[in-house]
Amino acid sequence: MPLLAAAVCPHPPLIVPELAGAAAPELAELRDACAAAVAALYAAGADTVVLVGAGERTTELALPRRGSFAPWGLPLTVGLATAGVEPVPPSAGVEPVPPSADDEPVSPSADDEGLPLSLLVGAWLVDRTAPPTPTAWRLVSVASDEPADRCATLGAGLRVDGPWALLVLGDGSACHGPKAPGYDDPRAGAYDEGVARALADADADALLGLDRGLSARLGVAGRPAWQVLAGAVRAAGGDWHGELRHHGVPYGVGYLVASWTRTDPPGPDGTPVGDAGTAAGDAGTAAGGVTR
Repeated sequence: MPLLAAAVCPHPPLIVPELAGAAAPELAELRDACAAAVAALYAAGADTVVLVGAGERTTELALPRRGSFAPWGLPLTVGLATAGVEPVPPSAGVEPVPPSADDEPVSPSADDEGLPLSLLVGAWLVDRTAPPTPTAWRLVSVASDEPADRCATLGAGLRVDGPWALLVLGDGSACHGPKAPGYDDPRAGAYDEGVARALADADADALLGLDRGLSARLGVAGRPAWQVLAGAVRAAGGDWHGELRHHGVPYGVGYLVASWTRTDPPGPDGTPVGDAGTAAGDAGTAAGGVTR
């Protein structure tokens, strides 16, 4: 079924106001842009939202699942739950994860691996901007060193039953200026400007062309997730419109927020007539909710 829209957001822990403390107003514009991007996914009519972000390995995470901001100094727990009990079929290039055996959403066990930072912030974002109607969720972690072709294959292989959207989490370069986490690198500005243009133009090919080695040297956390987005959009086909909602480099890290929306005319069933995406699977059919 058709991929209708995508949102791109960064994942700094300081986006959470309670964690930022006195510095919270500095990222107010970023929070508002992320909220607008997430709301646009719901407005597009997505029944399922797939969150994609960098992690230690490439895998789809079983729901329900919780994570905590405690490692960053805030005892705040967020998570995603779904009412479905059917197994989540593995997508192309994604390691399968066994489903929960319980019928109702529950907290993961004590030995659960939790959520990588990217998906933790993603869960916080969809908690902050809750959907107006029941929405199913899926969580996909992508290894930070995954090559572009595997990222594209992963995105192209995502199979979702019903209209769906992507929430893509990733930071730009961490090398903007001498006080940046990755120290100063004069290539950081041009790199992030290129990503900003690609996001503004909904240019999947430009995202797929991002160099893995250079991205790593510039401390770019978003590269693999952006390339999953590019693979999904390229496989979906159709016409896409991009909107760059925010681009800033506070604290020496590039933060980009964007929305991609299909512009194909709707067909008789209300879905874009130009859809050339993958066949529908059985995943994500049950309504879900955000748990705290």
